[in-house]
Amino acid sequence: MIALSLAEIAAVVGGQTHDIPDPSVQVTGPVVRDSREVGPGSLFVAFVGERVDGHDYAAAVVEAGAAAVLASRPVGVPAIVVDDVQAALGALARHVVHKLGTTLVALTGSAGKTSTKDLVAQVLRRKAPTVFTPGSLNNEIGLPLTALSATEETKFLVLEMGARGIGHIRYLTDLTPPKIGLVLNVGTAHIGEFGGREQIAQAKGELVESLPPASEGGAAILNADDPLVRAMASRTQAKVVLFGESDEADVRAENVRLTDSGQPAFSLHTPSGCSDVTMRLYGEHHVSNALAAAAVAHELGMSVEEIATALSEAGSLSRWRMEVTERPDGVTIVNDAYNANPESMRAALRALAAMGKGRRTWAVLGKMAELGDEALAEHDAVGRLAVRLNVGKLVAVGGREAAWLQLGAYNEGSWGEESVHVSDAQAAVDLLRSELRPGDVVLVKASRSVGLESVAQALLATGAEGEVAAR
Repeated sequence: MIALSLAEIAAVVGGQTHDIPDPSVQVTGPVVRDSREVGPGSLFVAFVGERVDGHDYAAAVVEAGAAAVLASRPVGVPAIVVDDVQAALGALARHVVHKLGTTLVALTGSAGKTSTKDLVAQVLRRKAPTVFTPGSLNNEIGLPLTALSATEETKFLVLEMGARGIGHIRYLTDLTPPKIGLVLNVGTAHIGEFGGREQIAQAKGELVESLPPASEGGAAILNADDPLVRAMASRTQAKVVLFGESDEADVRAENVRLTDSGQPAFSLHTPSGCSDVTMRLYGEHHVSNALAAAAVAHELGMSVEEIATALSEAGSLSRWRMEVTERPDGVTIVNDAYNANPESMRAALRALAAMGKGRRTWAVLGKMAELGDEALAEHDAVGRLAVRLNVGKLVAVGGREAAWLQLGAYNEGSWGEESVHVSDAQAAVDLLRSELRPGDVVLVKASRSVGLESVAQALLATGAEGEVAAR
């Protein structure tokens, strides 16, 4: 964070200083909520959680070098006390972003946010120092913490914005007003919470509504291939830039194909020229993510050659998202278990099919959460798709939703031992331990709450003699 005195911070957040001998002492380190991340000059933010109260760590973090604690009550060590710690954190982020004047890029969408954010960041940092959201810390706590990690050297600040309902993105854009806004898609993720696609579109479109007008440099980067996203052009005064495979897209892909290893390649076309891209990531769905990143970078002045090179060299920065690892025995594990929705499930299955040409493929799948009334139909459809893509074996893991996955596969024609329903992750591991053979490709994917990353981790743990061992 930029250096600010404790007195300045107290004034910004409307707090009272307690047990601070010298209010001119500056916060020169990071703003953190995890006591293990405290260093000299840090500001520790004390949240009260369901299991842990950050105030209990106040003395320890000051001893570890924190300049002070942002707290909701006095803690016996230097502290700035406020009524609402979350609101104070947001106010501090708003102040710092305004003071820095960095170019802020915000993005949202139902699927692919984190992968696209990582691509945008990797492309832009070729041009200038860039700070971006780590992992999926895209809510009212993670977003301001990311913004506060920017410094005077930061040219671009790339922020992922999530939403659980109407008004959430509006709140986030108020904290960190973007100049460039990117909307990827409107899908079925969290449709049970929102109540329908139209409501999701309404919430996601709050991002483009927050942008400055085109005369002030505002730009809305919209997916030309998604009608609900494209319609958001009417909700902004910013310049509209379309990306996608549509002929009407300003930034588009042509000659899209997958390499033998399942990595996408295409010709990138922009208003200033074209160049070829071959990605290191896996799955055709990354083409759309790459086009979104390219549109942002082009709008910020990068050449098509620079963008194509950056996209071709970009890797995966966030864990459990199409992580591809080959075991010593030739079994390939694709760990995509961070989260799942119908769109990302379909994309992952298609990537598995592309990677598995001439090899035996396994899809180890679990529940997709928060689908509401769509849950049965969507799980059934994913099971059917696995059969249509000729996945060798479907292992549906868990309760009712997993049973729907397996039933969909069965009704599509997956009989005998081609699909199976198991009770939990350990049962999946036991099955795979007994049946995997060299050359197999295994996809592991489910919503985060299912915890199927443990299956991938177990499969990657090999014993001294090369046999799979569960951790």
